[in-house]
Amino acid sequence: MKLVRYGQSGQEKPGLIDADGTLRDLSGQVADIAGDVLGDAGLEALRALDPADLPVVEGSPRLGACVGNVGKMLCIGLNYRDHAEETGLPIPDHPILFLKANSAIVGPDDDVILPRGSEKGDWEVELAAVIGKTAKYVTPEEALDHVAGYCVANDVSERGFQMDLSGQWTKGKSCDTFGPIGPWLVTRDEVPDPQDLDMSVDVNGKRMQTGNSATMIFTVAEIIAHLSELMTLHPGDVILTGTPPGVGMGMKPPVYLKDGDVMEIWIEGLGRQRQKVRADA
Repeated sequence: MKLVRYGQSGQEKPGLIDADGTLRDLSGQVADIAGDVLGDAGLEALRALDPADLPVVEGSPRLGACVGNVGKMLCIGLNYRDHAEETGLPIPDHPILFLKANSAIVGPDDDVILPRGSEKGDWEVELAAVIGKTAKYVTPEEALDHVAGYCVANDVSERGFQMDLSGQWTKGKSCDTFGPIGPWLVTRDEVPDPQDLDMSVDVNGKRMQTGNSATMIFTVAEIIAHLSELMTLHPGDVILTGTPPGVGMGMKPPVYLKDGDVMEIWIEGLGRQRQKVRADA
């Protein structure tokens, strides 16, 4: 299934995309696409519905973040071997973890706003895993059973805030609008191997990032298992699993986002995002 949230910001309704690509309304079935419906039982109940019986949503409404009421957004840094090599940083021994503020989360095609003082805005296509079942002390072999589904994420970054201001990476990762997720949540049964997904980023029509999740240092299953040793993962938590090479910071000379740029973010089978970049007034 492809589950979506549509409508004005803060007023999104739940929906699904049927086999013909038509948006169908789910608000008569569930209140939201959020943790309480992302478990196996909740997803099975949605699968049992006949999409033809659901109301068609007319027009082309805005798509919001594909998961509502996110508990926490956990991000893994330097998790692609070829990306670590382009940055000149050592291969980590354990997953590098940072948090992205939930207030950064926006829809897949919402504008990305560079905050005041931003001079080093950057893009990062990432495979995101959404937790569907509470995970604590799970093994890598069990981990993917705790995933509701996967979606596209853009881990937008402000490298100056991230690297030059004292403190943690979170400063450059949590600015408003720096966490687009969607367009839809694809349930795990439709993603047979999360370690074999092509992905890319185009900026102003020029290909910048190209990669495949096969080059992850730590697999999605290993990441979930590791995080579950540190904290309980709850339904609706979103985990960003790292980015392949081709970020602006890694280019020679570096290339950073500016007002008016357009980013297109794509992952095989999970859909495409498109964001216009705006400088905050």
